[in-house]
Amino acid sequence: MGNHVDTIKEAVIAGKHKEIEELVKKAIKDKADLDAIINEGMIAAMDVVGQKFSRSEIFVPEMLVSAVTMKKGLDIIKPLLTKDASELSRGTIVMATVKGDIHDIGKNLVIMMLQGAGFNVIDLGVDIKTEDLIEKVADIKPDILGLSALITTTMLEIKNVIEGLKEKGLREKVKVMVGGAPVSMEFAQKVGADAYGKDAAEAVELARKFMSSM
Repeated sequence: MGNHVDTIKEAVIAGKHKEIEELVKKAIKDKADLDAIINEGMIAAMDVVGQKFSRSEIFVPEMLVSAVTMKKGLDIIKPLLTKDASELSRGTIVMATVKGDIHDIGKNLVIMMLQGAGFNVIDLGVDIKTEDLIEKVADIKPDILGLSALITTTMLEIKNVIEGLKEKGLREKVKVMVGGAPVSMEFAQKVGADAYGKDAAEAVELARKFMSSM
């Protein structure tokens, strides 16, 4: 079993997206432990990818390919899992790009990295109105809300969302993580966010810290 897990782990790290499906199918056929494939193979691999990115040993394209590779493998395993998805998840995160902003490449990369780390991620999409976003938070009750803005004119929408959460009595029930090219730690603190993630790898670390403190 160990060989299958190690092989899958290395395939994800190397971004072997054309090979991963067959590797996972072979592991399943040989009755490898599914939890081990996910946790010791795929999630462990994405941890390595995140570390390499943080050290500038790889860059966004390589990280993206690894994330796609992981997702392809995970898609094969998911239908075979008998546990409830909420039991398997390390936490639920709602992600959205704020009103007026239609950029999603960075958000999508963060989502794939979070999924690779075992989180249940719900993507609301781009250009999401504040009232709609707050309604979704009230309905889904996520552990974390991730907000993205890529242009300076939409940054203030992050503040509007946080203020809206306060008005609805939801602010204390969800951690707010923000990011995007014009966003900074100073801005995050100013608008009352819980954290600022400069990239996808840091977003994963922040999410883990949030969940460990809950």
